[in-house]
Amino acid sequence: MLDVLIVGGGPVGLFLGCLLSARGLSVQILERRAEAGAHSRAIGIHPPALEAFEVLGIASPLLAAGVPITSGLVRGERGAVLGELDFSSVSARFPFILSLPQQRTEQILEAELERLAPGTLRRQAEVKTVQEEGSHVTVRYEQHGQPHTAQARYVVGADGCRSLTRQLAGIPYPGATYADKYLMGDFPDTTVFGQAAVIGLHAGGVLESFPLPGGLRRWVARTDSLLTDAVAADLTALVHSRGGYYLPHRECSMLSAFEVRHHLTAQMVRGRLILIGDAAHEVSPIGGQGMNLGWLDAAALADLLGGGAGQSALADFGRRRRRSALIATRQAEANMFFGRPARGAAQQRRERLVGTLLRSGAQPLLAKAFTMRWL
Repeated sequence: MLDVLIVGGGPVGLFLGCLLSARGLSVQILERRAEAGAHSRAIGIHPPALEAFEVLGIASPLLAAGVPITSGLVRGERGAVLGELDFSSVSARFPFILSLPQQRTEQILEAELERLAPGTLRRQAEVKTVQEEGSHVTVRYEQHGQPHTAQARYVVGADGCRSLTRQLAGIPYPGATYADKYLMGDFPDTTVFGQAAVIGLHAGGVLESFPLPGGLRRWVARTDSLLTDAVAADLTALVHSRGGYYLPHRECSMLSAFEVRHHLTAQMVRGRLILIGDAAHEVSPIGGQGMNLGWLDAAALADLLGGGAGQSALADFGRRRRRSALIATRQAEANMFFGRPARGAAQQRRERLVGTLLRSGAQPLLAKAFTMRWL
């Protein structure tokens, strides 16, 4: 009888597995994929997540692998600096957002899990049924074509927005797709921005860029439609037309067109089944909150499961984490709103408003909001 069985071996499931194993609980993680994904959409690790990693003792390897983003520079249509978000006051230990591709973060988490509890992660394991049976949950799955059965006091679904665990439990996942579409890619950093993120509020839509390890920079541009057939030259043309920056399109190492959605499950806790991360809530990636929200779910849940919490405490956990997901959703929507096309007088009003906010006493509060200090 396991203490906890986790469905999903992505960054959230791995982190929860590490936290529970460090507390001495017996854990098994079932992951459908044979290996972690090759490309990383998520790159930002916010201070609250870094503080949770530090408790586990793995903040140092993450810091060694990543690039700290110390500020966010906001520019207007003609390149004028509207203001700057300075992150120096958001955390005593981690006054920055760490830029590190998700793939590398997963590798570090998986190595730590293997150190703590060898053999906990089982890949190519596809769940077939999840059945609660009073004092425990029975999970049937297949691995390499062979049927297996596992029993655990609790099952945690950390298997993403298309969560099979959630579907098998019949838990609703209401939400919708936004009209906003984006194109992003990674290129050698040809700018002088260093460790700063840069947000350009342009008439045709937002243009964002973030430093990456290895001398790279990620560029994200809002587009009028989903450019699934785009090539690197399409993004470099957008970057040049909006910001005036030249990028070597032949040196693009990742290109992805994406749309954004929001979902929030009606229940994060049902009996002995618990949903966390994107299995429970999906927010727009604009602002980089989604993966961090899942890690904070995991940190809060590990404290409860490690301490033998009852159903009332778990129900309260679900309510609190749903509230945090709602806040993150609203913040992401505000980020997208300010990044939509605006021309003429509308663009001028937007620039004045953003400039006023960034130069006012609200700047520290905005910095805390963008680094997830209240989630």
